[in-house]
Amino acid sequence: MRTLPRLMLASLLALSPLPLLAEDAPSAEPDVTIRQEGDKTIQEYRVNGFLYAIKVVPKVGKPYFLVRSDGADHWMRSDKPDMLIPSWEIYSW
Repeated sequence: MRTLPRLMLASLLALSPLPLLAEDAPSAEPDVTIRQEGDKTIQEYRVNGFLYAIKVVPKVGKPYFLVRSDGADHWMRSDKPDMLIPSWEIYSW
């Protein structure tokens, strides 16, 4: 007689996390944020909140991508991999 309530409890516990896992599933599609900055259009590509690429479309000239070079705050142009773009803050007030 005790096995039936235990089986029912085990089945309820086994099935309860399924709806929670379905809601938190990571998306395969990137989130793209588009904004104007001066004479450039900036498109930021994120997956699960992680910024992994930036597309810069200048008013004059060819568009280019900035990608992370080593996972830190250093960005490099995808067409010029030897040119690192640091993102240091030199001075602020």
